Amino acid sequence: MDPRLEILNLFYGQDVENTRLERSRHGQLEYLTTMRYIHRYLNAPSTILEVGAGTGRYSVALAKEGHDVTAIELVKQNYDRLLENGAGISNLQAKQGDALDLSALADDTFDLTLMLGPMYHLYSLQEQHRALDEAIRVTKPGGMLLVAFLSVHAILYANYLQGNLLAGLEENFTADYQVRHFPEQLFTGFDPAEFEALFKEKPVRHITTVSADSILEVAAGRDDFSMSDEDFAAFASYHFATCEKRELLGAANHLLYICQKQK
Repeated sequence: MDPRLEILNLFYGQDVENTRLERSRHGQLEYLTTMRYIHRYLNAPSTILEVGAGTGRYSVALAKEGHDVTAIELVKQNYDRLLENGAGISNLQAKQGDALDLSALADDTFDLTLMLGPMYHLYSLQEQHRALDEAIRVTKPGGMLLVAFLSVHAILYANYLQGNLLAGLEENFTADYQVRHFPEQLFTGFDPAEFEALFKEKPVRHITTVSADSILEVAAGRDDFSMSDEDFAAFASYHFATCEKRELLGAANHLLYICQKQK
């Protein structure tokens, strides 16, 4: 088995994804932010592709809104959940497949392409570019792409500051603080400028880069963290007003690169 697929099956086989966007404040904010930007660029009815659809949180919701959705997921555990969650929805097509090979899909097909997870688990430049090129290829000229990635800085803040800093620095950075990518990380992070540079020679126009969950995942690591519904609503309002600010991007675990395929 491909080592990448083996790693993903081992992790997602624990059924960790199905409620991820519901069970925490940072997951809830990530979902609300992502849907907010999806709706900004949708024209109803639209043809939507979600590559790396997980268990279908976005694909099912968008299909229920009346869009024609194709959802592709690599990991069998997630794919089985996707089929279960999307059962009976006629305008949702679920397929098992890999972001690195969308050859079953024709060029210039989709109004909106979402890639909200695959870049977390692509470790070489070759694979990163292949996935992006495939997503761009199947998007219509003038269509939109939303591509999620992780901040390497927020990974360090959220997972390594408390008692494991040296290991976190060694795992995510070279000695001179260049970002490292390798499969054993499971989740690989990017500096926001590094990720944006992947698109430099591609036939797209950058619209914006967005913080999807602000610092909430970092904050949730505190034992005393809690947030009432009232405070969450207030923080979400603040977040929506500030989530494109360049100075705040690196502190967010989850980010969105939003671009338009050139006509």
